[in-house]
Formats: sequence, structure tokens, C-alpha cells
Amino acid sequence: MTGFDLIVIGSGPTGSAVARTVADTGPRARVLMVEAGPRLAGTLGGSVRNLVGDERTAAEAASEIPGEHPEASGPFARPGARSGTSYISNGRSYGNPFSGMPAAVMSANVGGLGVHWTGACPRPGGSERIGFLPAGQMNDLFEEAERLLHVTQDAYPMTQLRSTVERELGNVFDEGRPRDRRVQPMPLAAEPTPSGRPRWVGTDTILGTLAHRHPRFELRDCTLAERLIISGDRVIGVRLRDLRTGDVTKVTADAVAVAGDPFRTPQLLWASGIRPDALGRHLNDQPQIMCGIHLDPALLDGEFAASTAEHEREMLSGVSWIPFHEPGYPFHGQIMQREASPMGFGDTADGDARPVVGLGCFTTKEIRAEDRVTFSETETDAFGMPRPVIHYELTARDHAAVDRAVEIVLGLVSRMGEPVPGGAPTLQPAGSSIHYQGSYRMSAADDGTGVVDPEGRVWGFENLFLAGNGVIPTATACNPTLTSVAIAVGSGRAIAKQLET
Repeated sequence: MTGFDLIVIGSGPTGSAVARTVADTGPRARVLMVEAGPRLAGTLGGSVRNLVGDERTAAEAASEIPGEHPEASGPFARPGARSGTSYISNGRSYGNPFSGMPAAVMSANVGGLGVHWTGACPRPGGSERIGFLPAGQMNDLFEEAERLLHVTQDAYPMTQLRSTVERELGNVFDEGRPRDRRVQPMPLAAEPTPSGRPRWVGTDTILGTLAHRHPRFELRDCTLAERLIISGDRVIGVRLRDLRTGDVTKVTADAVAVAGDPFRTPQLLWASGIRPDALGRHLNDQPQIMCGIHLDPALLDGEFAASTAEHEREMLSGVSWIPFHEPGYPFHGQIMQREASPMGFGDTADGDARPVVGLGCFTTKEIRAEDRVTFSETETDAFGMPRPVIHYELTARDHAAVDRAVEIVLGLVSRMGEPVPGGAPTLQPAGSSIHYQGSYRMSAADDGTGVVDPEGRVWGFENLFLAGNGVIPTATACNPTLTSVAIAVGSGRAIAKQLET
């Protein structure tokens, strides 16, 4: 067996943040990162949104998982999965789009979903934040995460359209809010360019110099982590399978960080015989309401309203943010041009020059232990790992929150214009947000309610750490990536300190 100081399993934003933090803090550490999917075109972990034409199409196709099919049995027919992803095939029959998370997706590629994402990086507020982590500590971690992700509110140029949208929203929501929770441009992991179209941040940016030839960092793509090798309270190595050749090797390490998604991280632990009570439980999605609005031309001057149809709309407005703020608005809102949005929101008629904005409103989910992912003892997925089965339902409280959010969205539509055809406020099927959380969540104490401690270390283990959205224990409405990357930075610091001793 060959050895490393640290093995990172998963190459998405959080795995990359762990690797980068350890490399920066302990520059002599030897780090191996493994990824089940292939390396895509461009830089190591670069965003596919920066690619164009056939190159982008090929990169998205390469990210989709062979053997994971978009079709579902039962009366609920799913549309095709979002480009670059595949639906989780878990053997269920879907009769209800809000039961069992039928829209849940995953990808397999270097960079994970971090090469496909929209880059939204808002800070959580109020009850979204993890109460048992000191505020000062979290703010420090947020600042470092924002640095790694190149977060900015200037990714898009200011335009009259964006200014108008934010003014109208501010008139509705800003009163009584602190300045940092008022309507504002969405913080994005992106870099502004002279063209007005942002350069989107992928995991190449997070990795920094590690994304290039680095003497103490190795990335193996198309390499599946099949099992963690355990000795007492330590993980001493990982069994790896080369998906190109089928060769199996064992690699030792002083520390291991598993940074898969909220389905595949617990899958690996379960397959390795690590099965704490909370593993897979408290699975948390964010119910998502989407609508499209034809903006009322009266809100704009005539010259601008007439010219919008002649330009690429994503260059006009960017993304605006209505922050979560209790009790009046316990939701997360983002207002997008079509190309800035990951989802369509209705159809526009030919020749209709009115600006179109998409409004997405995310609610929190009531967190319950019975919302969970379990794993089959007999069936396997496309990689030969135990097949996941998702158990997930919206509660009466969840439906009440959705009803309240829809009412607020309808008020915004009437204030700002009218719905585009087919773009009325609609609750999306469960799993549409791709913001799955909680399945290996953090807890303040080893009391059975969590899987990891406040540093991301698995309870009962000395050197096994977990990273990703699955560690977040709170009910959130905002995009979780900034929070999970911040926590991963903290885990990276803890690993680096441990490696020094």
C-alpha cells in the first residue's frame, strides 16, 4: 500500500476547500484526491458554464452517470435531468412529485456539481446559522470561504433593469431590516469581465495552485472509493477501484476526508460498516417555488424597454437577492434573467419586448429523522455501491410555508408585471433545488443526533472527517454552498493541525 498524509474523497467545492486549506496550512502535507467521474475539458475543475458549443455539450454529457436513467415508474413522469446531472435511480415508484425526492440528481466528474452550479453564495441569517458554532468563528470561516470562491456582488454590471427590480423589491422588503439583510445583488462565485458576462468559478479556483502540476498533490479521476479501511478508532486507508481498468488498490493515509454529496458520503460510510444512528437521517431539501414575470414597461423608461429584446438578457440584470429574515420573510428569494437561472420559467411570445425576470423562492423544510436515505443490502447502483433509497415527505408545516411563500410571490407578480405564459408560481418537485443537506449532520455533542463534531470529525473516530452540504444541521432556505465550504475550511484547519502533531 502506498501512503499519503491526507486522502480526500470527492473533488467538489468542499473537498477542494479541505485540500487547499491543508496544503496552505501544512505545505509539506502529501494529499491524494480521488473522484469517481472523469476530468472534463478545460482546467482541472473549471466551470462548464465558461465553455461554449460542442465543448460544453460534451463536458455535460461526460458528467452524467452511466446506468442512472431519467425515467421513473409510476404516474409521475419526470422530465429529462438537468444538463450535466443524472437522476438518482433508487428503485422507487413515484406517484407524487413531492414524495421521495423524485427530482434528486447527482453528477460524476472532477469538480462535482461545483462545475455546473449557478454560483450563488449568500450568507445564512437568523435560524439558518448553526447556533452552537460561535458567531465570530463562523464569520472568519465565511470570509475565508468567500476568498476561496472569489465571491462578489459585482459579477454583473449595474443596469436600469436590475436597479428597477431591486428598488421595487426593496420597497416591499427592506423596512425594519438591518442593512446586510436588505434587498441587494446576489453574492456570486464569479469574476466580472469587460463583456458583462461573468467568468464562473469552479473548483479550479478553489484549488488554486493545486489545480496545476503540484509536487505534493495528486488527483485520480475515474477512481471509486469502495471502502474505508478501519482499525479501531482510525481509518488507516481506502480501497480504490480504477473504473477504467477495474484494478483495485489500497492506499494508506494519516487522515481521510469524505466529501461526496449527501447521498454518496453516507453510502461510503454505510458500505464500510460505519453506521451511526444519525447516518442518512434528517435529509433536508428546500421546497422551491418558481415563476416568470413580464416586467411592467411602466417601471422602466420607454427607450430601455424597447431595447431589451435586442440584447442578451443575462447581460442586463444578473441576479438579485431577497435575504432570509425572520419573522416577516423566512424564505430566500432570488430574481434572475433566464440565462442566469438554472431553470426555465415559462414561455415568451415572439416579438414580446418586455423584460422577463424569473423569481425563485425557497422555503425551509421541517427537519425530521424519518426523512432519510437508506441503502440496500442486495441491490447496487451504477458504480456497484449499495443502492440508495430516499424516504422524504412534505409535512403540514412545510405545505403551510409553501402556501405563504406562494402568496408573497403572487403579490410581487402583481406589483411588478404579470406572469409569462406557463410561468405562474409553481412548487417544483422535491429535489429540484439540488440543495440536499443534513444526512451526516453536525451536532454539538455525541448524543446520537449527529454524525460529526463541530470540526467535521466523525464522532468516535480520530482521523475521519466529512465535508459537504450533508454536515449542515439547520433548516435553511438560502443556497448552502458558502456554508458548507466555510465548514470545510474549518475541517481543513483541524486536519492540518492534527497532521502536525
